[in-house]
Amino acid sequence: MDFSSQVCLVTGASRGIGAAIALEFAKHNAQAVIVNYSGSKEKAEAVVAQIEALGSKAVAMQCNVSDKAQCEAMIGEVIKEFGRVDVLVNNAGITRDGLILKMSEEDFDSVIGTNLKGVFNMTQPLSKIMLKQKYGRIVNLASVSGIYGNAGQANYSASKAGVAGFTKAVAKELASRNITCNAVAPGFIATDMTDAMPEGAKEAVVSAVAMKRAGKPEEVAAVVAFLASKEASYITGQIVEVSGGM
Repeated sequence: MDFSSQVCLVTGASRGIGAAIALEFAKHNAQAVIVNYSGSKEKAEAVVAQIEALGSKAVAMQCNVSDKAQCEAMIGEVIKEFGRVDVLVNNAGITRDGLILKMSEEDFDSVIGTNLKGVFNMTQPLSKIMLKQKYGRIVNLASVSGIYGNAGQANYSASKAGVAGFTKAVAKELASRNITCNAVAPGFIATDMTDAMPEGAKEAVVSAVAMKRAGKPEEVAAVVAFLASKEASYITGQIVEVSGGM
């Protein structure tokens, strides 16, 4: 895989899976990687430094993907600086877990707003640019929770199921112009978020994984990079699980 002439934009890329994806593009010689972040500029700049150490250009850009105006402004800055976007990875996501009986409307709306509407907010304006280019790769981060459901995550599961449906619809709309749209559905991946879980809860989840271990962010990033590559030119509208056989 070679991204040497390509500009890759990854949302939520200051840590975890997003950071691993951004670095994966740099390992495959990306011309430039845009590291989107919402919270920590310091963490985003650290990822930028790692990318630059691998020889790719990189820039950190703050934007809350749940806000369409912010998304359009960021995309405008990227086009102004680099002239194109070849790869969009919609990775930004949040959790606000809780049983449905106690879930607040705010917790439901915020998760849908970031995880699902955020994907629309980025994809809709960038699809216009990719159509003009007659080339593009869109990879969305879904989740096994959106496929199988997960107790205490009605909002998160709904948002990720929505991402899967969105992916399949957009794939059909853009396929004729050499643009693919796929999703990766990670299972239990070791990140800052999962590190905060009680040990008993982690053990219970791992016991449901055929490989009996948590996944690594890099293992998800490798699949994302493949789907974003020219080698995956005949794959679109697919939801690929990276779950260790959960």
